[in-house]
Amino acid sequence: MGSDPSDRSFISIVITVKNEGAHLRHLLESLVPQEGPYEVIVVDALSRDDTFDIAQEFAARYPNTFQARQRFGSRGMGRNAGVELARGEFIAFTDGDCFADSHWLSTLRSSLGQDDVVAGRTVPVGRSQYNMLERVELFQRGSDVTYPSCNLGYRRSLFQDLGGFDPHFITAEDIDLNLRAVERGARIRYEERAIIYHAMRPSFIRFLYQAFWNGYGRKQLTEKHGSLWGNYRIRRLMSGQRSVIAWARLVAALAGYMMRVLTGNRLLNETPGDRASTRRELDERRTA
Repeated sequence: MGSDPSDRSFISIVITVKNEGAHLRHLLESLVPQEGPYEVIVVDALSRDDTFDIAQEFAARYPNTFQARQRFGSRGMGRNAGVELARGEFIAFTDGDCFADSHWLSTLRSSLGQDDVVAGRTVPVGRSQYNMLERVELFQRGSDVTYPSCNLGYRRSLFQDLGGFDPHFITAEDIDLNLRAVERGARIRYEERAIIYHAMRPSFIRFLYQAFWNGYGRKQLTEKHGSLWGNYRIRRLMSGQRSVIAWARLVAALAGYMMRVLTGNRLLNETPGDRASTRRELDERRTA
């Protein structure tokens, strides 16, 4: 378990959660036997279920390793708050609806010793019809920047130089961070042996909600970075739509994209207070 952070291989695991009471215990139990030295920082966005209670339970059981904090806001805000508390040279991100392979952290640590950014392999678990769908990849300077933050490691110094996650993103904040890292000259190393298991959405409606907000986040990316459509492999994207579920995901994502197109200017013209209220409303909808 965790030990003295003076060791250069010390890793801080940062987890943002909201209403993940059904999954969080499984994740935290999977982190207890990971190879040290490490710490775990759980940042709860004011959950309405027992999420924070579970995080506090582990913090009480392992006081030198686990921390439980609360910070309302977007996932980017929560992760940035977690990194501010972190002591490690490296930061490993995962999510509350995941659990880790027993060798996840040791493999990630080894790879982070060679590259500033490492993406592990995320294995979906749950309904098989959702498991078959691939990520909609986006490439920048030859690198896939869509590796999700449920299994992502950063050298802390690079993360801080980049300014952390952009808190304005509803989703796709991890893609934005990866884009900026690649533009800075970093290489994203893919390590398939660093495995995180990710629970798929339990219902078709929740699956479509996720696709909708993913599309919303992709439009936010174009607002910040300019048009990115030339960076998608369109032929591969279209050839991958081989099922009704795949097409439903694409339609839901396009609806989210258009939602941002229609509301983006309004959000830009809001006062800071109105913008915070709108982000809170959108965050509530996304996690409903």
